[in-house]
Amino acid sequence: MMNLTLIDAFRRFGAKPESRLSSLSAMAADGAMVLNCLPAHFGHPARGIFRYESSLSAAEADSTRVTALSEHLTQARDASLPVRMIVTFPDGEKAGKGGSYHVRPDLTGKIVEFDGDRFVIDFTRPQAASPPLAGRRK
Repeated sequence: MMNLTLIDAFRRFGAKPESRLSSLSAMAADGAMVLNCLPAHFGHPARGIFRYESSLSAAEADSTRVTALSEHLTQARDASLPVRMIVTFPDGEKAGKGGSYHVRPDLTGKIVEFDGDRFVIDFTRPQAASPPLAGRRK
């Protein structure tokens, strides 16, 4: 796996983070929200669903980054925008120096809850169109 910087990870989704080192979210050129996630906040509530749950009050970042995250969550919720995932592995969670970043282009998220603090995003794999059944007659 290639080591990405945070800015490279956001760029993979067409987004430019406000901070090169610690952005929590950004909006991509295609309108999707890009979220910087931590592994500890993931769960699997049902088959095929990868859930991310956290809160703004739990974010360990300065107020401008938390405010930007709140604005991005509100915009994505209100406009039903897709959410893209970057996973940040802090020091010590993966081999190598410093933290590392991983992108998940295979998953698309949808905000299922955001009350102004707590937020829940369900990520799923997009459904492939099923091919028509060959030889089927009416």
